[in-house]
Amino acid sequence: MPAIEDHPHRFALVNELHARPAAKIAVPGVAVFVALKPEREAAKRDRGHDRVHLHALLDRHGAGHPAPDATHHSSDLGRHHLKWESHTEFVTYTAFEQGQAARAFDPAAFDVFPDAWLQEAQGKRLTSILFQIEVMSDDTKVMADKLLDWFVPESLAASYVLEGSAIIASDFRIDRAGHIRMAVFVKPGTGGRRVGRIIQRLCEIETYKTISMLGLLRARGLSPAMAALDDELSLMTRAMKEPESRSEETLDALLRISSELENMMVETSFRFGATGAYEALVHQRIEVLREERFNGRQTLHEFMTRRYDPAMRTVKSAEARLSKMAERAMRAGQLLGTRVDVERSGQNQRLLESMDKRADLQLRLQNTVEGLSVVAISYYAVNLASYVAMPVMEPLGLSRGVAMAILAPLVVMGVWAMVRRIRRNFD
Repeated sequence: MPAIEDHPHRFALVNELHARPAAKIAVPGVAVFVALKPEREAAKRDRGHDRVHLHALLDRHGAGHPAPDATHHSSDLGRHHLKWESHTEFVTYTAFEQGQAARAFDPAAFDVFPDAWLQEAQGKRLTSILFQIEVMSDDTKVMADKLLDWFVPESLAASYVLEGSAIIASDFRIDRAGHIRMAVFVKPGTGGRRVGRIIQRLCEIETYKTISMLGLLRARGLSPAMAALDDELSLMTRAMKEPESRSEETLDALLRISSELENMMVETSFRFGATGAYEALVHQRIEVLREERFNGRQTLHEFMTRRYDPAMRTVKSAEARLSKMAERAMRAGQLLGTRVDVERSGQNQRLLESMDKRADLQLRLQNTVEGLSVVAISYYAVNLASYVAMPVMEPLGLSRGVAMAILAPLVVMGVWAMVRRIRRNFD
């Protein structure tokens, strides 16, 4: 069989489907997670700095480095297993440790990430999670009591996931150590890979939820400026109906408002678009968990519907309002531009009519001048002709008056013909 040449990106495309595999997590255990994001221009950050920061952590434990262009990496750091991932706007670090913790949600578990090392990070902490992973008990009351002891009951969301393979719970609040707490009770016999996928989904839900909320802050920040521009746009639109309004000044004001709205759309397009994408990922990750209610508590889906979805609707509302305002300003500008064009056309028409009148008056004046010129030239020409003709006419017995009477019509006709000829040549 002849060899078939592979597409240059074939292996990269196939491997992309298997990227970021879930870790294999033993139960009981402890997991810690942190997501780091620069405050500004996160999507354009220096990815090389992210890898240098990762190398510094790996070098502390003598672990190997990832490939230069890697976007994810796993390594053993003594008692911990580390998983690193690089995303569009942030990087994440997850560390797993086997064994029951002496104290539930002990902040000391984060010591795997030294403070000095965290301070050297390119970004700031977007979110961090402390997981308590335990074996599921047959007595649901024991687990329910633990949840009430660990979490704020008002915000607590808990549910069975993946056909009862585990119970997940969190109140999505930041504890005194600065972390989100999440508990996972795993059914005996559940594979480590499945546990790893549950932890990975919970990390993604919390991270995407948090970063999508940045869109809400941006929407709230735009609200006062949008309200002011909306009022100004309404005033400009009403002013267009007034006959005494100056169209060109109103058009300049509309163009300024349009440019400000367009600038707002450019500045917010990435954040609002990313917010929509992250929101979809949050709901998709919750859906794949296949939740079932535990002990009458609200599920993650219900928590997001009550607390998270209204924030996302606010972002969508701000985005739609900004887009509609830009469309209104554009339509108003087009209408006012048409009005200005019509007014200018009327001015041009009146100017042409005035020019026609002036040309007509100029033509009449020119004809008058030509007539006067014929008379003046004829007067002098008749006198000159009489001096030439008198020596001839006197022997014939013609007086000077008769001679001038005969010469005058001839001279006038000749002068008139000459002027007409000159005028035709210039025309």
